[in-house]
Amino acid sequence: MTALQDIPLATVRGGVAELHALRELAAAGPSAQATRAQHDKGKLTARERIEILLDEGSFTEVEPLRRHRATGFGLEHKKPYTDGVITGWGTVHGRMVFVYAHDFRIFGGALGEAHAQKIHKIMDMAITAGAPLVSLNDGAGARIQEGVTALAGYGGIFRRNTRASGVIPQISVMLGPCAGGAAYSPALTDFVFMVRETSQMFITGPDVVKAVTGEEISQNGLGGADVHAQTSGVAHFAYDDEHTCLEEVRFLLSLLPQNNQEAPPAEYCGDPADRRCDELLDLVPADGNRPYDMRAVIGEIADDGQFMEVHERWATNIICALTRLDGHTVGVVANQPQSVAGVLDIHASEKAARFVRLCDAFNIPLVTLIDVPGFLPGVDQEHGGIIRHGAKLLYAYCDATVPRISLVLRKAYGGAYIVMDSRSVGADLAFAWPSNEIAVMGAEGAANVIFRRQIAAADDPEATRADLVKKYRDELMHPYYAAERGLVDDVIDPAATRDVLIRSLRMLRAKPADRPDRKHGNPPQ
Repeated sequence: MTALQDIPLATVRGGVAELHALRELAAAGPSAQATRAQHDKGKLTARERIEILLDEGSFTEVEPLRRHRATGFGLEHKKPYTDGVITGWGTVHGRMVFVYAHDFRIFGGALGEAHAQKIHKIMDMAITAGAPLVSLNDGAGARIQEGVTALAGYGGIFRRNTRASGVIPQISVMLGPCAGGAAYSPALTDFVFMVRETSQMFITGPDVVKAVTGEEISQNGLGGADVHAQTSGVAHFAYDDEHTCLEEVRFLLSLLPQNNQEAPPAEYCGDPADRRCDELLDLVPADGNRPYDMRAVIGEIADDGQFMEVHERWATNIICALTRLDGHTVGVVANQPQSVAGVLDIHASEKAARFVRLCDAFNIPLVTLIDVPGFLPGVDQEHGGIIRHGAKLLYAYCDATVPRISLVLRKAYGGAYIVMDSRSVGADLAFAWPSNEIAVMGAEGAANVIFRRQIAAADDPEATRADLVKKYRDELMHPYYAAERGLVDDVIDPAATRDVLIRSLRMLRAKPADRPDRKHGNPPQ
């Protein structure tokens, strides 16, 4: 065996020079023309995207010299390095993150055998290392020339997405087309980001839709960022440009733990924990029928007024947001009286349920702000399965083991009150403002049911109804009724909300997980 010191120096230097040349060739991409074409579409290259996402100089590439082995259909003459996907790891705010990025300049980012194996490897590395995985998607689907091996490659990705679910954060960033079976990988991840005009997701494209149904629609109209952020709920975030999108991914990662065995990172907070929130006294009208923006309430309570809303434009009658209290990440679920009076419906229940389960999986405490008049009535809701979908939210809260605090601001009626993390389903602490009304239903509806005969027999039904409504409200819906019966732990000054929440979360920080022994539950679908 030849020892290294026996190899002529010129040979070693020649090999190193060749290595550097190959690396430069791989990094450069297929051609300057392909790069210009990418830029002309308003899109960055895969490496440019990685540079924005990761801390400067932190990226370590894996298998940059990988090439496919396929023959036939012209592929034997085209064997570019990287095979159309760049994989590796780096840091975001100094914390380890794994990443893969489709390179649309090579085979349109289409997935083949070698391409898939690179992704499988980096996903396995992320799971083993216990660090987040970010995919930068810009590909044309399966590589047709490689046949069923390409499809098998997707199967391997889906299996790893599922294995990593609830173990490490998975973030999909859609920066180009994503069609057919490829769209299922983003759907299996925790968060989906999209960019307007440049990213699309659909199972069957516009041409197939037209051929089958006769409907004509553009790619963006079928599966663009706004469609998925507002109508389908597939995308959690949508932005106007790639740079902003990737910066927001960095911010999201700063709020999340590395894996399910760690707590989210804490940051120094210059915002006093005991800061009074006097603005809350004016933000929320005492009249339960008057709307207001719950986002303003969250902003007033949160550290420095900052929070990141998830699914901002889908199911707007409920708000799900990640924020910090006293420097620690907290998940907030809140009814939004400004949209459909804040009622719970099918989409709101699904949205909140998945968010609650995400927070529980990654050790993020939950704060629930309640102002809910009930579930949305209607034939469409009942036939659409509001019972089944509402049960998803109920199941999520009942199953969650992270610290949970609920706060009733105004209305909390009927089954919706129970579902919104009431004390009876396991909230660790339950508070209420003096403006709270916790009851089976509103006073008017309750009086009409209980006293209907008495009202009908009265000489002046309207006056009698008004008196009985007042009687019901005074006796069963006064602000301290629930507190007197131990259903809320305290009625608090709204201006002290931030202080109370932070004190409570500090106490609950060491709360242990307490789950029954079982393989897994069977949540409503």
